[in-house]
Amino acid sequence: MILVAVAVVALVLALFGGVHYYLWRRLVRDVSAPGGRWRRAGTVLAIVLPLLSLGALVGGRALPLAAERWLAWPGYVWLAVLLYLTLAVLVGEAVRPLLRGVLERRDRARSVTGAGEAAPRAQVPSPSPAPQSEPQPQFESHSEAAVAVAVAAPAAGPTRRLFVARTVGAAAAVAAGATVGHGMYGVLRGPRLKYVTVPLAKLPASADGYRIAVVSDIHLGPILGKAHTQRIVDTINGACPDLVTIVGDLVDGSVQELGAAAEPLARLRARDGSYFVTGNHEYFSGAAPWIDFVRDLGVHPLENARTELAGFDLAGVNDISGANHQAAPDFTKALGDRDTSRAVVLLAHQPVMIEEAVRHHVDLQLSGHTHGGQLWPGNYVAELANPTVAGLEAYGDTQLYVTRGAGAWGPPVRVGAPSDITIVTLASPNG
Repeated sequence: MILVAVAVVALVLALFGGVHYYLWRRLVRDVSAPGGRWRRAGTVLAIVLPLLSLGALVGGRALPLAAERWLAWPGYVWLAVLLYLTLAVLVGEAVRPLLRGVLERRDRARSVTGAGEAAPRAQVPSPSPAPQSEPQPQFESHSEAAVAVAVAAPAAGPTRRLFVARTVGAAAAVAAGATVGHGMYGVLRGPRLKYVTVPLAKLPASADGYRIAVVSDIHLGPILGKAHTQRIVDTINGACPDLVTIVGDLVDGSVQELGAAAEPLARLRARDGSYFVTGNHEYFSGAAPWIDFVRDLGVHPLENARTELAGFDLAGVNDISGANHQAAPDFTKALGDRDTSRAVVLLAHQPVMIEEAVRHHVDLQLSGHTHGGQLWPGNYVAELANPTVAGLEAYGDTQLYVTRGAGAWGPPVRVGAPSDITIVTLASPNG
């Protein structure tokens, strides 16, 4: 197993380095003169930026939060830029021959035009030279004039190649920068509200229109902090839900480092309170201290547990990652002895837990974890590991709703998967 892990790490690092070398060739070497200022600066960036990204990825396990921030901002943002810069340059590979063809046709047309203008002038008789002067050469044909023009003109090949390289490189840089900038703004401004109505066959008429705020994947850490939490709390409170559910991946760090960033959660307001279940990232950070901390904030942890609310049961199970920390999800403990005539809403961080939810006749499972893919085309990768990446789907009599989450892991950037807080409105058939 150790050898396999080493081989995988080596393969990933080789791919990582190969991508950077490819970008260095296209965006530095191909567009600059040897020894020039941009060649030197670009080469330094091609070395420093990947090192910052690697430092950001491993720094959370070895560095205090204050030091990690110095690596996280440039390192994580560069990972997002790297993705879209690579995609843009690859698209540019298809554009290069087209652009070269356009320039070649333009140059040929100019050469023909220049030769056509030169020939008549060459045939105009020149004044009689002085006797001592040698006869001036005259072009005797149109073809000789064209040859003379071609010889006199400087070679266009290298200049044309440089122009194409710089044009494609600049366009790729602008496209990548604009994409990442827009995606970063979407994260840092805070999530927007999304509204979904879910009919539940067992829901009584008295609970028709019940509103649940679903928030997941806040990911407090070296980039997203207390201000981000406050934006989320303000957005939820402004929607006036009946219940608030936090469906895992609240933090990327310890209570000692991030407790202050989570404190605004104490100001959440809902008639039936706020509830929390763990995500996989809580177990990276120490789940037990965080469970105690959110309880002190007035948010109720559901550790393989259930509570009865007016009109339906609310249950929650630990994340799958808890199995490695003596805290595995236990559906029987959470749901085994319930009144099956009542509707039940289950909080479970990962969508793959829907299989157990179906077996236990859950009416609605609320999940997060996927981020909706976060960075396109990451949604296609997420589809390989999750039954539902975002939105509402039915699995037999059980419905699954997956929120895209309110934060971001790694790069504070979202492309094609905007962050959200979802207000789920329950509907009764008798409502």
